Amino acid sequence: MAARIGRRTGELSPAEQRVAEYLWKHPGMIVLSTAAELAELAGTSDATVVRTVKALGYSGLPELKRAVGHEVVSDTPAARLRQKVEQAGDDPASLADELLAESMERLAETRRLLAGPAFTAAVDLLAGADEVIGYGLGLSELPMRYLAMRLRRLGRRARSSAATGFRLADDLLPLAPGHLVVLNAPERLLPDMRTLVRHARAAGAGVLLLTESLGATLDSQVDVTLTAVHSPSRLTAEGLSATFLLDCLLLALAKRDPGAAAEHAELLATLRTRLAPGDQRSRRP
Repeated sequence: MAARIGRRTGELSPAEQRVAEYLWKHPGMIVLSTAAELAELAGTSDATVVRTVKALGYSGLPELKRAVGHEVVSDTPAARLRQKVEQAGDDPASLADELLAESMERLAETRRLLAGPAFTAAVDLLAGADEVIGYGLGLSELPMRYLAMRLRRLGRRARSSAATGFRLADDLLPLAPGHLVVLNAPERLLPDMRTLVRHARAAGAGVLLLTESLGATLDSQVDVTLTAVHSPSRLTAEGLSATFLLDCLLLALAKRDPGAAAEHAELLATLRTRLAPGDQRSRRP
């Protein structure tokens, strides 16, 4: 970032130069702040902050945050979380605005990085799978449980797993050609995940990867990679971007056979009615 500022400072307006100087002197704040917060700290507008970031060659603030996050090696997740919590306002409106801003940034960047060919290929994998197995560890398991449930509601065979060690071995045994593994691994590639991917390939199963930073590491071992932007502060839901991508995939999948989607939705409503007679809520999706 410092090199970019040095090369392009002559091309910036006075207000943009002020923003660039603040970014250069306070790289740690870039990761922790929204555009509006950086604008207040630099004494300018959030529009000027965004223009400055783009003038420096970044697609937007999320890309700059990722680049600076790698450069500021002393900036740990725990330190980021602590500083972000200390900076947060005390009233409900300020807290809500803070979290909404970060959520919107993550979703907007995830949308920007969603390439058409990769998305279509991912939908093709889901549509052609005899069974889908979603895998994630910790909080990353939750979007995979959601995926499995939504796929079953579309009439497709699906399950999720968060098993590790010897329990994972049992879950891997049924993998076969025609199966698809959806791996949700935001940042860390753990030994269990490596084993999962290797065995899936050996068994002839497909692999769809949802990640922020493991694409370069696993690209040659998976069929499709979709980028889900992670939370730099850890204050917004870990699965936010991954769930957004899953909703996009599920909608695209349902559009390929709207009749089947409607049929299974009606069957689900009928089963709920039988389980809870007289409760109109049972017919809700």
